[in-house]
Amino acid sequence: MKKFRWQLLIILVTGLIVGVLLIIQQMDGEEVTPLTPSPVSGGIYTEGLTGNFMRLNPFLDIYNPPDHDVGRLLFNGLIKFDSRGIPQANLAESWGVSQDGTVYNFSLREDVYWHDGEVFDSSDVLFSIDILQTQHALIPEDLRSFWAQVEIVVLSNRQIQFRLPEPFAPFLDYLTFGILPEHILGGLSLDEIVDHPFNLAPVGTGPFRFQRLLVENDQIVGVVLEAFDAYFLSRPFLDEFIFRYYPTSQDALAAYRRGEVEGIGDVHDTILQDVLMEPGLSVYTAREPLLTIVYLNLDNPQVGFLQDPQFRRALMASINRSVMIERVYQGQAIPANGPILPGTWAYYNDLEKIDFDPTQAQLLFEATGVTFDEEEGRFLSEAGLDLALTLIHPNTEKHTQMAEIIQAGWEALGIDVTLEAKPYEQVLQNLENRSYETALVDINLTRSPDPDPYPFWGQAQVQSGQNYADWDNRSASEFLEQARMNVDLGERERLYRNFQVLFMRELPSLPLLYSTYTYAVSDDINGVTLGPVFEPGDRFNNVHTWFILTGRDAVVAPTDEDLSITEE
Repeated sequence: MKKFRWQLLIILVTGLIVGVLLIIQQMDGEEVTPLTPSPVSGGIYTEGLTGNFMRLNPFLDIYNPPDHDVGRLLFNGLIKFDSRGIPQANLAESWGVSQDGTVYNFSLREDVYWHDGEVFDSSDVLFSIDILQTQHALIPEDLRSFWAQVEIVVLSNRQIQFRLPEPFAPFLDYLTFGILPEHILGGLSLDEIVDHPFNLAPVGTGPFRFQRLLVENDQIVGVVLEAFDAYFLSRPFLDEFIFRYYPTSQDALAAYRRGEVEGIGDVHDTILQDVLMEPGLSVYTAREPLLTIVYLNLDNPQVGFLQDPQFRRALMASINRSVMIERVYQGQAIPANGPILPGTWAYYNDLEKIDFDPTQAQLLFEATGVTFDEEEGRFLSEAGLDLALTLIHPNTEKHTQMAEIIQAGWEALGIDVTLEAKPYEQVLQNLENRSYETALVDINLTRSPDPDPYPFWGQAQVQSGQNYADWDNRSASEFLEQARMNVDLGERERLYRNFQVLFMRELPSLPLLYSTYTYAVSDDINGVTLGPVFEPGDRFNNVHTWFILTGRDAVVAPTDEDLSITEE
């Protein structure tokens, strides 16, 4: 069973400022226990989103990120993942896996209610998965392909079973989608659901429930949510959570300055510096799942010298990623080391790092047996090939700037580099057809907490799959194949560690950096935390614990009577 969940994407986000305030009180010189603030219910928070309102439905909002953010407060999946990518219970209370890894039994929580008061049960799960199995064009192709192979068995109102055709450890990755209410939408096709009134007044199981739409000049400009008293993880402290939609990040910042919102959902790099100087605004930044990488075509005879690992290391050591991060990303990106997301359970912290080192790069370059043809004024590989490379890249300003930095580093070695800027679709087509030499692209791992690098580096993906580098390495592929079949997290971690070590030794392509996601929230909002994210909506993982208002435990200085000793 293959997992193909990715696309080339162009995204940039930025910055981190975290502050902690400690309060120490003294009274009349006497030492007393400090008053302890504790959150109490109440208050309204309003956040500015970038984009336009379309539909509030977890099966449709995947195509509209701001709606998807709203949906994170309205709907729940069976499973959720923490910032390290470890699965956690959500609507599912617990689960078990058969010894052969093909059968998953889930027990559903008994304390979950829909926002209209109806009880959540396995019929809702079955209905939602039936939609995924309809093979409708609105369902992403990878999900249609995956769910067509899964058999679902309802064991009871609280028990549901999934049967896979073969072991597939990343299966839990596919259970984070928001569940829809069968008692409202049951019997409807996805075509009928697309324009159903439900999408404008949804009913979910999340910490907040739909209250009303904000309409101005006959346009929907926002959504008002209210705390759901019966939320299974406890009622949120905030009474209301309001989203307002704005065309750009600049408009959202202007709205903050006008007092319309207390938070900005996406701090674009164009407003970062202004946001950092804005009083009363806390800024949170996290690594987002977007890997910028230079693919190397290892099966292109015109650039056969790329098959030499030492030559590939020379290419890597000649790229000044620090300059790239500072100039192109204004410092708001982190270097990539290997193909697995840092901060996750599968990432190997002691992995070898190849930093910018032009001297070492030159030594590696020369050690490959290159020669200089004085008559032609160019370098030749040991096999007599011209040392020339064409680097294709998306025709955006950022990718062009990055490509120019790469070009400068490679030309310093003595390689003739030609840059070709193309629309995203053409770059993707070149990769799929293997009609390229080197390519600067972004791998989007959004909503894929399970690492599973197999689709990108497994042998079965060479030539016709997503192993665009055509890296044909049996050992690496075996590590990945075993890891996606083994449900033991410790064993998978060992296998991925071995894979990463081998990857950095062979360096089939050149991982460059991860961009960051930046979120801004008023200092008045407490309890906000942000770890590495798998999508921007992960900022709401603990939203039910956010608070504005606080109470204090009543603490009184001890009296003489309190301090007296009773003699027996």
